[in-house]
Amino acid sequence: MHYIREKFPNLRIKKDEHLSQYTYTQTGGPADYVVFPETVAQVKEIINWVNEKQLPLTILGNASNLIVRDGGIRGVVMMLTALDQIAVADNKVVAQAGAALIDASEQACQHHLTGLEFACGIPGSVGGALYMNAGAYGGEVKDCIEKATVITRAGEIKTYTHADLDFSYRHSLVQKTGDIVLEVTFALSPGNVQDIRSKMDELTELRTSKQPLEYPSCGSVFKRPEGHFTGKLIQDAGLQGLQWGGAQISTKHAGFIVNIDHATATDYVKLIAHIQAVIKEKYDVILETEVHIIGEEVSE
Repeated sequence: MHYIREKFPNLRIKKDEHLSQYTYTQTGGPADYVVFPETVAQVKEIINWVNEKQLPLTILGNASNLIVRDGGIRGVVMMLTALDQIAVADNKVVAQAGAALIDASEQACQHHLTGLEFACGIPGSVGGALYMNAGAYGGEVKDCIEKATVITRAGEIKTYTHADLDFSYRHSLVQKTGDIVLEVTFALSPGNVQDIRSKMDELTELRTSKQPLEYPSCGSVFKRPEGHFTGKLIQDAGLQGLQWGGAQISTKHAGFIVNIDHATATDYVKLIAHIQAVIKEKYDVILETEVHIIGEEVSE
């Protein structure tokens, strides 16, 4: 593995890097190597190299809706945050995968384009937003994505249309294929900039008043079960405020788990499992995680 520095002398590479420095929960163990490509060509080179060396490759956007277990991740972790360019032409916003979705929403507003207001407070990257079909306040990215450029795990660059992407609730095609998103084109509509800004301000206020933004968290932990509201189920079960190690079910919004006292990923994972068990027992409702949990347990 040490050959990676020789192979990519101009690439920013971190060895044995604790991923807690990057995750929104501020938890997570070490990655063997973290690489930060700055161009699509570098992404392709890295993929070809890990394939040749038969190394595991994990892709991270900005790690907002993610828990990395305390044992960390073996092989190479590729963070795409340096691929953050956003361009606006006609009624389209074209954003690289590592750009913040919030920034794409802001660029749309500045260019008098409507359709991305709902995303003004979603902390994920554009690539992660496509991967998850991220949404908030009645909008989802599937509503405005026209196409996406990806690179397959074999190193082939492809373009998917909206129809190809097989969007559904918190799901897209790339979850199944493992393709790596490089660029997304949002097709928007001309709008009144004051109206767009007003809507974004309203949603920001809603988010600030309802969500526990003052603590590290992974955002909404569970998918919404059909016919129920997750936060209400957790509240009704008497779980709100429950603490497991340093992780707590938020007293502000029971659908969030916050890191209030040096929580570990294990604290998060155990608290999630406890919530799922209680809700299943009390209400016979299965809570599926929206947050993705990856990596290895700490070896005994």
